[in-house]
Amino acid sequence: MKIIILAGGGGTRLYPLSRSNYPKQFLNIDSDMSLLGNTINRYMRIVQPKDILIVSNKKYIYHVQEELNKCGAKDAQIISEPCARNTAPAIALAVRYCIDKLSVDEKEQFFVAPADHIITPEDSFARKVLQCFEYTLDNKIVTLGVKPDKPETGYGYIKAAQKYKEGFIVDKFVEKPDLDTAKQYLKDGNYYWNGGMYSFNLITFFDELKLHHPQLYDYLSTKKYERFVDDFDKLKSISIDYAIAEKSSNIVTVPLDVYWNDVGSWDSLYDYMDKDSQGNVQLGDCKTIDCRNSLLMSNNRLVAAVGLENTIVIETDDVIMVAKKGESQRVKEVYESLKNRTEAHEHTTNHRPWGYYTILSESDKYKVKQITVNPGQSLSLQLHNHRSEHWVVTSGQATVIIGCDDERTIHKNESIYVPKGTRHRLMNKSVEVLEIIEVQNGDYVGEDDIVRFDDVYGRSVSA
Repeated sequence: MKIIILAGGGGTRLYPLSRSNYPKQFLNIDSDMSLLGNTINRYMRIVQPKDILIVSNKKYIYHVQEELNKCGAKDAQIISEPCARNTAPAIALAVRYCIDKLSVDEKEQFFVAPADHIITPEDSFARKVLQCFEYTLDNKIVTLGVKPDKPETGYGYIKAAQKYKEGFIVDKFVEKPDLDTAKQYLKDGNYYWNGGMYSFNLITFFDELKLHHPQLYDYLSTKKYERFVDDFDKLKSISIDYAIAEKSSNIVTVPLDVYWNDVGSWDSLYDYMDKDSQGNVQLGDCKTIDCRNSLLMSNNRLVAAVGLENTIVIETDDVIMVAKKGESQRVKEVYESLKNRTEAHEHTTNHRPWGYYTILSESDKYKVKQITVNPGQSLSLQLHNHRSEHWVVTSGQATVIIGCDDERTIHKNESIYVPKGTRHRLMNKSVEVLEIIEVQNGDYVGEDDIVRFDDVYGRSVSA
């Protein structure tokens, strides 16, 4: 049995907390573990880490590795998508990896799941997943249908037909409905939310692709993994729902009667979180007076609200988002309108494989950062054509190379200057976290002003 976790999505409906360079699967919503970390732990109840495959965008790989380390799942397989092509090509890429790298046969069973859902209790969910594997022995494609508890317009639905063992033959998949239609679905009782979770065996997946998506079938059946990766950008971008599920007559749904939340909007998060006596969810430093049924989140500053009702207020250190509750699916429209702005893609704190940095202040000619380098980690050997840098160690011990000089050690309260156009490298060879304040000065202080000569993490070099 293999578990394929899809972790490449952008999560734009949770903007501004989720952004394109650090999407929601890496966020800690209600625990010390991220959504991805909780998902990995959920499936380690069923299989060993080596049988878990995480498919993600190549720019997220180091985030995935960090989560695996936290979970004690270093043996899990990581598959890097060369580009975004939606869920069907991503699943096929993982299947090809299993064929070529893990030597699976045609009877191998797979369970595909998103990386960013909340599901409780997990023991009951694990039993449902194992039940799905029983049905794939019948060469069925199985989907978990979430039993709805309210008329929801943000999800697609599965219409169940006649019984099949403990589940149902799927009559059809339907798109996100309007409110009146959703109310009718709830009343009818034979509609389930589509949670995007599928199970199948290898031979059935091949057969269904051959019948419903010939291009992807040709790729999967004729190209070895490396060639599949090289030609991945030529594939049509299509979801597994459109590629197979909505066309197949060979699908069974197993009702999922545990708590499930895809955290697909701020409204979804509000539904999940505990409320006070006035129906408010308050996260962080918030003060409310005469507010009702609202979600308030503070990440850096005090959020004070008076007389709000059915309102969502999300504060980060560079964006404040306010929305009417019930309209939070439209936050995606806000994100789309901001694509040309840095705030759409990056937080002021940016994670890197060696640690992270936080922008404290900036203008066109200068930028001030707090840089944190984890023990044993190293930035690339690099130079900047448009700026100089001045480093002050505030905690720990820095090992630096400036120009052609040998390595030097800089201690707390000491500083060093990096001239414009000079090769340099910052390293932390100690067992303690290194923190420095970096002051950049120049005619351009953008993050793309970097010429990289060597990098221990395999990032592209410029010379």
